[in-house]
Amino acid sequence: MAQRKIIHIDCDCFYAAIEMRDDPRLAGKPMAVGGAPDRRGVIATCNYEARAYGVRSAMASRHAVKLCPGLTIVRPRFDAYKQASGEIQQIFREYTELIEPLSLDEAYLDVSLCTQFDGSATRIAQDIRRKVAQRLRITVSAGVAPNKFLAKIASDWRKPDGLFVITPAQVDEFVAQLPVARLHGVGKVTADKLQRLGVEQCWQLREWPRLALVREFGSFGQRLHDLAHGLDERPVENDNRRQSVSVENTYDQDLPDLPSCLEKLPQLVDTLEQRVARLDSSYRPGKPFVKVKFHDFSQTTLEQTGAARDLRSYQQLLGQAFARGGKPVRLLGVGVRLHDRRTDVEQLELFGPVT
Repeated sequence: MAQRKIIHIDCDCFYAAIEMRDDPRLAGKPMAVGGAPDRRGVIATCNYEARAYGVRSAMASRHAVKLCPGLTIVRPRFDAYKQASGEIQQIFREYTELIEPLSLDEAYLDVSLCTQFDGSATRIAQDIRRKVAQRLRITVSAGVAPNKFLAKIASDWRKPDGLFVITPAQVDEFVAQLPVARLHGVGKVTADKLQRLGVEQCWQLREWPRLALVREFGSFGQRLHDLAHGLDERPVENDNRRQSVSVENTYDQDLPDLPSCLEKLPQLVDTLEQRVARLDSSYRPGKPFVKVKFHDFSQTTLEQTGAARDLRSYQQLLGQAFARGGKPVRLLGVGVRLHDRRTDVEQLELFGPVT
């Protein structure tokens, strides 16, 4: 099998970069894109000047202003961001059709079969960065590697406005020294458990047999074993199908208890049903879920296989989710996982006609 060549492109503080581009007065000063501090707003993103003060995405705007009193917060302009994202996608398509967008400002590209620049993924990434800077007047960082897992890590290695390449020959040594917290899918809970087991870097994780990892971490143990050896066979998926549909709301005043949360539920469920009704017939609604974000920004999501998508089911899920925190609530969300009906057709075709 030919060696895969994967590029991960990540725009540098994308929303903020577009705002600074369109209003040069914002450049060089701490600024962020988000909601107003006096209306329980949240920071969507910020520039690097603001990050120097400790401002971060998903932080309450009120807290961000305390950290950085001179912070300028502008309201998001999603139409402008979507337009810029579309222009960047057009640049990608000058090299390959195998593009997997992760968000407006981030995507994987598989350039394994690209003939431009003699097939050099590094030179393709350099050219993409040059064109984005020239045409959109913003910067992007790029990572080049033999798989998605490593390409994403590489794009963050020399941010902002950087390029980092991990060649096949460098994979083993690079991954060995990688902190396990950087592995795809390893969150705080898993990282803490690994640390208690004496595992902080991938070379230590490699000392664990595959079966031992499966015993400790279930099916994710197999994934841990592969990643610790730099293995990731996930393809770049250029058919980006929806996995769920949801609706959520952040409230101006915290909801103090479960009854006040339940009062808000019917309106959320009604809005969700309207969105589900607009889906095309290739989707089949599946598991319902609820999301609860508490006043301290801790959050939980709870879903249930086989549950109905009616108000009573969401009430039961919300009750269980609220019990996990038992604190005032700032955000409620309801949603449903989606099943792609096209996979049913593909499976029938695979096994031949049904008689």
